[in-house]
Amino acid sequence: MTRVSLRAVAALFLERQHLVRPRQRRLTARSVVEFATDTGGIQLDSINVVDRAHYLTLWSRFGPYDKAVLDRLAYRKRVLFEYWAHAACLVPAEHFPSWRWVMNAYADRPRYRNWALWARKNQDTVRAVEQAIRERGPLANADFERPTPKKSTGWWDWKPAAHALDYLWMSGRTLVHSRKHFQKRFDLAERVLPGAVGMSPMLEDAFARWHVRQSLHAMGAATESDLRGYLTFPSFTLAERRKVIAQMQETGEVVEVEVEGVPARKARPRWLALAEDLPALARAGRRRAPRATTILSPFDSLLWYRERVQRLFGFDYKIQVYVPVAQRRHGYYLMPIYHDGQLIGRLDAKAHRDQRWLEVKRVTFEPWFAAGKAPPAASWGLVDPDAALAGLGEALASLARFTQADRVTVARLSPAKLAAPLRREVAK
Repeated sequence: MTRVSLRAVAALFLERQHLVRPRQRRLTARSVVEFATDTGGIQLDSINVVDRAHYLTLWSRFGPYDKAVLDRLAYRKRVLFEYWAHAACLVPAEHFPSWRWVMNAYADRPRYRNWALWARKNQDTVRAVEQAIRERGPLANADFERPTPKKSTGWWDWKPAAHALDYLWMSGRTLVHSRKHFQKRFDLAERVLPGAVGMSPMLEDAFARWHVRQSLHAMGAATESDLRGYLTFPSFTLAERRKVIAQMQETGEVVEVEVEGVPARKARPRWLALAEDLPALARAGRRRAPRATTILSPFDSLLWYRERVQRLFGFDYKIQVYVPVAQRRHGYYLMPIYHDGQLIGRLDAKAHRDQRWLEVKRVTFEPWFAAGKAPPAASWGLVDPDAALAGLGEALASLARFTQADRVTVARLSPAKLAAPLRREVAK
Protein backbone atom coordinates (compact mmCIF):
# COMPACT_ATOMS: atom_id res chain seq x y z
CA MET A 1 0.00 0.00 0.00
CA THR A 2 1.31 3.46 -0.90
CA ARG A 3 2.15 5.68 2.06
CA VAL A 4 1.66 9.43 1.89
CA SER A 5 1.94 12.14 4.51
CA LEU A 6 -0.95 14.18 5.83
CA ARG A 7 0.89 17.21 4.46
CA ALA A 8 0.87 15.66 0.98
CA VAL A 9 -2.91 15.16 1.16
CA ALA A 10 -3.43 18.74 2.37
CA ALA A 11 -1.07 20.12 -0.29
CA LEU A 12 -2.82 18.34 -3.16
CA PHE A 13 -6.20 19.38 -1.77
CA LEU A 14 -5.05 23.02 -1.80
CA GLU A 15 -3.75 22.60 -5.35
CA ARG A 16 -7.06 21.19 -6.59
CA GLN A 17 -8.86 24.01 -4.78
CA HIS A 18 -6.62 26.55 -6.56
CA LEU A 19 -5.18 27.90 -3.31
CA VAL A 20 -1.47 27.39 -3.96
CA ARG A 21 -1.16 30.87 -5.50
CA PRO A 22 -4.52 32.55 -4.85
CA ARG A 23 -5.33 35.97 -6.33
CA GLN A 24 -2.46 35.75 -8.81
CA ARG A 25 -4.39 34.74 -11.95
CA ARG A 26 -6.87 36.60 -14.10
CA LEU A 27 -10.47 35.42 -14.28
CA THR A 28 -11.16 34.23 -17.83
CA ALA A 29 -13.43 31.64 -19.39
CA ARG A 30 -10.58 29.13 -19.28
CA SER A 31 -9.49 29.81 -15.70
CA VAL A 32 -13.00 29.78 -14.22
CA VAL A 33 -13.89 26.53 -16.03
CA GLU A 34 -10.63 24.97 -14.83
CA PHE A 35 -11.50 25.94 -11.27
CA ALA A 36 -15.09 24.63 -11.47
CA THR A 37 -13.85 21.43 -13.12
CA ASP A 38 -11.24 20.77 -10.44
CA THR A 39 -13.56 21.49 -7.50
CA GLY A 40 -16.79 20.14 -9.00
CA GLY A 41 -18.70 23.39 -8.62
CA ILE A 42 -18.89 26.93 -7.28
CA GLN A 43 -21.56 27.21 -4.60
CA LEU A 44 -24.30 29.82 -4.84
CA ASP A 45 -26.02 31.35 -1.83
CA SER A 46 -28.39 34.28 -1.41
CA ILE A 47 -26.71 35.80 1.68
CA ASN A 48 -25.17 39.11 0.67
CA VAL A 49 -23.47 40.45 3.81
CA VAL A 50 -20.13 40.96 2.06
CA ASP A 51 -21.05 39.66 -1.40
CA ARG A 52 -22.72 36.62 -2.92
CA ALA A 53 -20.94 33.35 -2.17
CA HIS A 54 -19.88 32.52 -5.76
CA TYR A 55 -18.48 36.00 -6.31
CA LEU A 56 -16.45 35.75 -3.09
CA THR A 57 -15.18 32.26 -3.84
CA LEU A 58 -13.83 33.48 -7.16
CA TRP A 59 -12.38 36.65 -5.61
CA SER A 60 -10.46 34.36 -3.22
CA ARG A 61 -8.79 32.76 -6.26
CA PHE A 62 -8.61 35.60 -8.78
CA GLY A 63 -8.62 38.81 -6.75
CA PRO A 64 -10.77 41.80 -7.78
CA TYR A 65 -12.56 41.19 -11.08
CA ASP A 66 -15.57 42.52 -12.91
CA LYS A 67 -18.57 40.49 -11.74
CA ALA A 68 -20.31 41.27 -15.03
CA VAL A 69 -17.62 39.17 -16.74
CA LEU A 70 -18.56 36.13 -14.64
CA ASP A 71 -22.27 36.70 -15.25
CA ARG A 72 -21.60 36.91 -18.98
CA LEU A 73 -19.56 33.69 -18.97
CA ALA A 74 -22.24 31.82 -17.02
CA TYR A 75 -25.46 33.21 -18.47
CA ARG A 76 -24.51 34.25 -22.00
CA LYS A 77 -21.42 32.31 -23.04
CA ARG A 78 -22.81 29.32 -21.08
CA VAL A 79 -19.43 27.92 -20.05
CA LEU A 80 -21.11 27.17 -16.69
CA PHE A 81 -24.66 26.25 -15.76
CA GLU A 82 -26.57 25.98 -12.50
CA TYR A 83 -27.35 22.65 -10.93
CA TRP A 84 -27.28 20.93 -7.55
CA ALA A 85 -23.80 19.47 -6.87
CA HIS A 86 -22.84 20.10 -3.23
CA ALA A 87 -25.70 22.57 -2.94
CA ALA A 88 -26.85 24.89 -5.73
CA CYS A 89 -23.69 25.45 -7.76
CA LEU A 90 -22.30 26.75 -11.00
CA VAL A 91 -20.86 23.67 -12.69
CA PRO A 92 -18.98 23.31 -16.00
CA ALA A 93 -21.16 23.00 -19.09
CA GLU A 94 -18.88 20.11 -20.08
CA HIS A 95 -20.29 18.18 -17.10
CA PHE A 96 -23.85 18.39 -18.40
CA PRO A 97 -23.94 14.82 -19.84
CA SER A 98 -22.87 13.50 -16.43
CA TRP A 99 -25.53 15.41 -14.49
CA ARG A 100 -28.09 14.53 -17.18
CA TRP A 101 -28.35 11.04 -15.75
CA VAL A 102 -29.36 12.51 -12.38
CA MET A 103 -31.87 14.79 -14.05
CA ASN A 104 -33.47 11.90 -15.94
CA ALA A 105 -33.54 9.67 -12.86
CA TYR A 106 -34.28 12.41 -10.32
CA ALA A 107 -37.84 11.51 -9.41
CA ASP A 108 -37.20 7.77 -9.68
CA ARG A 109 -34.48 7.57 -7.03
CA PRO A 110 -35.87 6.34 -3.69
CA ARG A 111 -34.77 9.44 -1.78
CA TYR A 112 -36.59 11.76 -4.16
CA ARG A 113 -39.78 9.79 -4.81
CA ASN A 114 -41.81 12.34 -2.90
CA TRP A 115 -41.12 14.62 -5.84
CA ALA A 116 -42.46 11.98 -8.23
CA LEU A 117 -45.61 11.65 -6.14
CA TRP A 118 -46.00 15.42 -6.01
CA ALA A 119 -45.48 15.75 -9.78
CA ARG A 120 -48.13 13.11 -10.54
CA LYS A 121 -50.58 14.78 -8.18
CA ASN A 122 -49.87 18.21 -9.67
CA GLN A 123 -49.21 17.26 -13.28
CA ASP A 124 -51.60 19.91 -14.59
CA THR A 125 -49.63 22.63 -12.79
CA VAL A 126 -46.30 21.21 -14.00
CA ARG A 127 -47.53 21.11 -17.60
CA ALA A 128 -48.99 24.60 -17.36
CA VAL A 129 -45.78 26.09 -15.93
CA GLU A 130 -43.67 24.37 -18.58
CA GLN A 131 -46.02 25.56 -21.32
CA ALA A 132 -45.91 29.12 -19.99
CA ILE A 133 -42.12 29.05 -20.24
CA ARG A 134 -42.31 27.58 -23.73
CA GLU A 135 -44.60 30.35 -24.90
CA ARG A 136 -43.37 33.34 -22.93
CA GLY A 137 -39.65 32.67 -22.55
CA PRO A 138 -37.63 32.82 -19.32
CA LEU A 139 -39.83 33.12 -16.21
CA ALA A 140 -39.19 33.40 -12.48
CA ASN A 141 -41.18 32.52 -9.36
CA ALA A 142 -42.58 36.05 -9.27
CA ASP A 143 -44.23 35.53 -12.65
CA PHE A 144 -46.56 32.98 -11.05
CA GLU A 145 -47.68 34.90 -7.97
CA ARG A 146 -51.36 34.94 -7.08
CA PRO A 147 -53.02 38.10 -8.44
CA THR A 148 -54.04 40.74 -5.92
CA PRO A 149 -56.34 43.72 -6.41
CA LYS A 150 -53.23 45.75 -7.27
CA LYS A 151 -51.85 43.12 -9.65
CA SER A 152 -53.34 42.06 -12.93
CA THR A 153 -50.63 39.50 -13.81
CA GLY A 154 -49.84 36.12 -12.32
CA TRP A 155 -51.81 32.93 -12.69
CA TRP A 156 -51.84 30.52 -9.77
CA ASP A 157 -51.14 30.24 -6.10
CA TRP A 158 -47.40 30.81 -5.86
CA LYS A 159 -46.39 27.70 -3.90
CA PRO A 160 -47.43 24.94 -6.39
CA ALA A 161 -45.93 26.94 -9.25
CA ALA A 162 -42.67 27.39 -7.31
CA HIS A 163 -42.56 23.65 -6.67
CA ALA A 164 -43.19 23.03 -10.35
CA LEU A 165 -40.31 25.32 -11.31
CA ASP A 166 -37.99 23.45 -8.95
CA TYR A 167 -39.17 20.07 -10.22
CA LEU A 168 -38.72 21.07 -13.87
CA TRP A 169 -35.21 22.35 -13.09
CA MET A 170 -34.04 19.37 -11.06
CA SER A 171 -35.42 16.95 -13.64
CA GLY A 172 -33.63 18.80 -16.43
CA ARG A 173 -36.63 19.95 -18.43
CA THR A 174 -35.66 23.54 -17.70
CA LEU A 175 -32.41 25.21 -16.71
CA VAL A 176 -31.56 28.53 -15.10
CA HIS A 177 -31.49 31.00 -17.97
CA SER A 178 -30.33 34.02 -15.93
CA ARG A 179 -30.77 35.80 -12.63
CA LYS A 180 -32.37 39.15 -11.94
CA HIS A 181 -31.73 40.56 -8.46
CA PHE A 182 -30.41 37.06 -7.78
CA GLN A 183 -33.82 35.50 -8.57
CA LYS A 184 -33.60 32.54 -10.92
CA ARG A 185 -35.28 32.83 -14.34
CA PHE A 186 -35.94 29.48 -16.00
CA ASP A 187 -36.10 28.53 -19.66
CA LEU A 188 -36.41 25.26 -21.55
CA ALA A 189 -33.19 23.25 -21.31
CA GLU A 190 -32.88 22.96 -25.09
CA ARG A 191 -32.89 26.74 -25.37
CA VAL A 192 -30.31 27.28 -22.61
CA LEU A 193 -27.79 24.59 -23.60
CA PRO A 194 -28.88 23.44 -27.08
CA GLY A 195 -25.62 21.65 -27.84
CA ALA A 196 -25.30 19.87 -24.51
CA VAL A 197 -28.92 18.70 -24.35
CA GLY A 198 -28.36 16.63 -27.46
CA MET A 199 -25.49 14.70 -25.88
CA SER A 200 -26.22 11.19 -24.61
CA PRO A 201 -26.47 11.02 -20.83
CA MET A 202 -24.28 8.66 -18.84
CA LEU A 203 -25.60 5.31 -17.74
CA GLU A 204 -26.17 4.82 -14.00
CA ASP A 205 -23.00 2.82 -13.31
CA ALA A 206 -20.90 5.27 -15.32
CA PHE A 207 -22.37 8.20 -13.42
CA ALA A 208 -21.69 6.61 -10.03
CA ARG A 209 -18.05 6.06 -11.00
CA TRP A 210 -17.82 9.61 -12.38
CA HIS A 211 -19.23 10.99 -9.14
CA VAL A 212 -16.58 9.20 -7.04
CA ARG A 213 -13.87 10.18 -9.52
CA GLN A 214 -14.91 13.84 -9.46
CA SER A 215 -14.90 13.91 -5.66
CA LEU A 216 -11.53 12.18 -5.38
CA HIS A 217 -10.04 14.48 -7.99
CA ALA A 218 -11.26 17.56 -6.09
CA MET A 219 -9.81 16.31 -2.80
CA GLY A 220 -6.70 14.44 -3.96
CA ALA A 221 -7.18 11.72 -1.34
CA ALA A 222 -10.24 11.21 0.80
CA THR A 223 -11.94 9.04 3.37
CA GLU A 224 -15.34 7.51 2.77
CA SER A 225 -16.91 10.17 4.97
CA ASP A 226 -15.15 12.84 2.88
CA LEU A 227 -16.78 11.37 -0.22
CA ARG A 228 -20.17 11.54 1.47
CA GLY A 229 -19.70 15.13 2.64
CA TYR A 230 -18.07 16.79 -0.37
CA LEU A 231 -20.40 16.42 -3.38
CA THR A 232 -23.59 15.76 -1.45
CA PHE A 233 -25.94 15.42 -4.43
CA PRO A 234 -27.24 12.95 -5.29
CA SER A 235 -27.04 11.09 -2.01
CA PHE A 236 -25.74 7.52 -2.06
CA THR A 237 -26.07 4.96 0.71
CA LEU A 238 -22.87 3.66 2.25
CA ALA A 239 -23.52 0.29 0.57
CA GLU A 240 -24.02 1.91 -2.83
CA ARG A 241 -20.83 3.94 -2.55
CA ARG A 242 -18.77 1.01 -1.31
CA LYS A 243 -19.98 -1.11 -4.22
CA VAL A 244 -18.80 1.54 -6.68
CA ILE A 245 -15.48 1.95 -4.88
CA ALA A 246 -14.94 -1.83 -4.93
CA GLN A 247 -15.58 -1.90 -8.68
CA MET A 248 -13.14 0.95 -9.23
CA GLN A 249 -10.53 -0.82 -7.08
CA GLU A 250 -10.95 -3.99 -9.12
CA THR A 251 -10.19 -2.07 -12.30
CA GLY A 252 -7.26 -0.30 -10.65
CA GLU A 253 -8.83 3.12 -11.02
CA VAL A 254 -9.00 3.71 -7.26
CA VAL A 255 -6.39 2.61 -4.73
CA GLU A 256 -6.22 2.62 -0.96
CA VAL A 257 -3.43 4.71 0.58
CA GLU A 258 -2.00 4.91 4.06
CA VAL A 259 -1.89 8.47 5.37
CA GLU A 260 0.81 9.10 7.94
CA GLY A 261 0.38 11.81 10.55
CA VAL A 262 -3.39 11.59 10.91
CA PRO A 263 -4.41 12.50 14.49
CA ALA A 264 -5.11 9.32 16.45
CA ARG A 265 -8.74 8.27 16.80
CA LYS A 266 -10.53 5.17 17.97
CA ALA A 267 -10.88 3.94 14.39
CA ARG A 268 -8.58 4.97 11.58
CA PRO A 269 -10.52 5.84 8.43
CA ARG A 270 -9.79 4.22 5.09
CA TRP A 271 -8.14 6.66 2.68
CA LEU A 272 -8.70 6.40 -1.08
CA ALA A 273 -7.16 8.10 -4.09
CA LEU A 274 -7.26 7.87 -7.85
CA ALA A 275 -4.37 5.71 -9.06
CA GLU A 276 -3.44 8.44 -11.51
CA ASP A 277 -3.05 10.88 -8.59
CA LEU A 278 -0.32 8.91 -6.79
CA PRO A 279 2.49 10.82 -8.56
CA ALA A 280 0.74 14.12 -7.77
CA LEU A 281 0.48 13.13 -4.10
CA ALA A 282 4.19 12.30 -4.04
CA ARG A 283 5.09 15.65 -5.58
CA ALA A 284 2.74 17.49 -3.22
CA GLY A 285 4.49 15.95 -0.22
CA ARG A 286 7.80 17.44 -1.36
CA ARG A 287 6.43 20.87 -2.22
CA ARG A 288 7.28 23.96 -0.22
CA ALA A 289 4.51 25.72 1.65
CA PRO A 290 2.13 27.84 -0.44
CA ARG A 291 3.02 31.52 -0.25
CA ALA A 292 -0.12 33.60 -0.29
CA THR A 293 -2.94 35.00 1.80
CA THR A 294 -6.65 35.16 1.03
CA ILE A 295 -10.01 35.14 2.81
CA LEU A 296 -12.60 32.46 2.15
CA SER A 297 -16.36 32.60 1.79
CA PRO A 298 -18.26 30.51 4.37
CA PHE A 299 -19.52 28.51 1.36
CA ASP A 300 -16.12 27.90 -0.20
CA SER A 301 -15.58 24.41 -1.61
CA LEU A 302 -12.53 23.97 0.63
CA LEU A 303 -14.98 24.06 3.55
CA TRP A 304 -17.74 21.89 2.12
CA TYR A 305 -16.98 19.04 4.50
CA ARG A 306 -15.87 20.57 7.76
CA GLU A 307 -14.73 17.32 9.38
CA ARG A 308 -12.14 17.05 6.60
CA VAL A 309 -11.00 20.62 7.28
CA GLN A 310 -10.58 19.71 10.95
CA ARG A 311 -8.66 16.55 10.04
CA LEU A 312 -6.28 18.21 7.57
CA PHE A 313 -5.78 21.67 9.07
CA GLY A 314 -6.89 21.39 12.69
CA PHE A 315 -9.44 24.13 12.00
CA ASP A 316 -12.80 23.80 13.76
CA TYR A 317 -15.24 25.77 11.64
CA LYS A 318 -19.01 26.07 11.52
CA ILE A 319 -21.09 28.44 9.44
CA GLN A 320 -22.71 30.83 11.91
CA VAL A 321 -25.40 32.45 9.77
CA TYR A 322 -27.85 29.64 10.59
CA VAL A 323 -26.95 29.51 14.31
CA PRO A 324 -29.21 31.31 16.86
CA VAL A 325 -27.69 34.63 17.95
CA ALA A 326 -27.11 33.50 21.53
CA GLN A 327 -25.15 30.47 20.36
CA ARG A 328 -22.93 32.17 17.78
CA ARG A 329 -19.17 32.08 18.22
CA HIS A 330 -16.90 34.77 16.81
CA GLY A 331 -19.61 36.58 14.83
CA TYR A 332 -22.19 36.20 12.05
CA TYR A 333 -20.57 36.11 8.59
CA LEU A 334 -17.39 34.23 9.46
CA MET A 335 -14.76 34.14 6.73
CA PRO A 336 -11.74 31.87 7.37
CA ILE A 337 -8.32 33.48 6.97
CA TYR A 338 -5.99 31.43 4.76
CA HIS A 339 -2.25 32.05 4.84
CA ASP A 340 0.62 29.96 3.45
CA GLY A 341 -1.36 26.72 3.38
CA GLN A 342 -2.92 27.15 6.83
CA LEU A 343 -6.22 28.39 8.22
CA ILE A 344 -4.95 30.82 10.84
CA GLY A 345 -8.18 32.45 12.00
CA ARG A 346 -11.55 33.87 11.02
CA LEU A 347 -13.11 37.28 10.67
CA ASP A 348 -16.67 38.60 10.81
CA ALA A 349 -17.15 41.18 8.06
CA LYS A 350 -19.90 43.33 6.57
CA ALA A 351 -19.88 45.52 3.48
CA HIS A 352 -21.79 48.81 3.96
CA ARG A 353 -22.37 49.58 0.30
CA ASP A 354 -23.97 53.00 0.67
CA GLN A 355 -21.08 54.14 2.84
CA ARG A 356 -18.42 52.36 0.76
CA TRP A 357 -17.11 50.81 3.96
CA LEU A 358 -15.84 47.30 4.67
CA GLU A 359 -16.36 46.72 8.37
CA VAL A 360 -14.42 43.93 10.04
CA LYS A 361 -16.34 43.51 13.25
CA ARG A 362 -14.08 40.93 14.76
CA VAL A 363 -10.92 38.98 13.96
CA THR A 364 -10.16 35.82 15.91
CA PHE A 365 -6.82 34.12 15.33
CA GLU A 366 -6.24 30.45 16.10
CA PRO A 367 -4.53 29.90 19.50
CA TRP A 368 -1.59 28.02 17.96
CA PHE A 369 -0.91 30.91 15.57
CA ALA A 370 -1.21 33.58 18.26
CA ALA A 371 1.18 31.61 20.50
CA GLY A 372 3.77 31.15 17.74
CA LYS A 373 3.39 27.37 17.77
CA ALA A 374 3.34 24.86 14.91
CA PRO A 375 0.01 24.13 13.21
CA PRO A 376 -1.95 21.27 14.83
CA ALA A 377 -2.31 19.03 11.76
CA ALA A 378 -0.70 19.21 8.29
CA SER A 379 2.27 21.49 8.69
CA TRP A 380 5.04 23.19 6.73
CA GLY A 381 6.57 24.54 9.95
CA LEU A 382 6.08 27.70 11.96
CA VAL A 383 4.07 30.52 10.38
CA ASP A 384 5.72 33.94 10.30
CA PRO A 385 3.24 36.20 12.19
CA ASP A 386 4.52 39.42 10.61
CA ALA A 387 4.12 38.00 7.09
CA ALA A 388 0.66 36.68 8.00
CA LEU A 389 -0.55 40.05 9.29
CA ALA A 390 0.90 41.82 6.27
CA GLY A 391 -0.82 39.30 4.00
CA LEU A 392 -4.14 39.74 5.77
CA GLY A 393 -3.87 43.53 5.53
CA GLU A 394 -3.26 43.27 1.78
CA ALA A 395 -6.09 40.73 1.36
CA LEU A 396 -8.53 43.05 3.15
CA ALA A 397 -7.46 45.92 0.89
CA SER A 398 -8.11 43.67 -2.12
CA LEU A 399 -11.51 42.63 -0.76
CA ALA A 400 -12.36 46.29 -0.19
CA ARG A 401 -11.57 47.07 -3.84
CA PHE A 402 -13.72 44.15 -4.93
CA THR A 403 -16.67 45.32 -2.81
CA GLN A 404 -16.08 48.95 -3.89
CA ALA A 405 -15.26 50.07 -0.36
CA ASP A 406 -13.03 53.10 0.17
CA ARG A 407 -12.09 52.22 3.73
CA VAL A 408 -11.58 49.21 5.98
CA THR A 409 -11.91 49.21 9.75
CA VAL A 410 -11.11 46.50 12.27
CA ALA A 411 -13.07 46.68 15.53
CA ARG A 412 -12.33 43.77 17.86
CA LEU A 413 -9.39 41.41 17.67
CA SER A 414 -8.38 38.34 19.64
CA PRO A 415 -5.78 38.08 20.99
CA ALA A 416 -5.53 41.80 21.69
CA LYS A 417 -1.74 41.83 21.31
CA LEU A 418 -2.15 41.44 17.53
CA ALA A 419 -4.64 44.31 17.21
CA ALA A 420 -2.16 47.17 16.77
CA PRO A 421 0.07 45.33 14.25
CA LEU A 422 -2.93 44.34 12.13
CA ARG A 423 -4.43 47.81 12.18
CA ARG A 424 -1.09 49.20 11.01
CA GLU A 425 -1.14 46.80 8.08
CA VAL A 426 -4.75 47.70 7.25
CA ALA A 427 -3.90 51.42 7.35
CA LYS A 428 -1.11 51.11 4.75
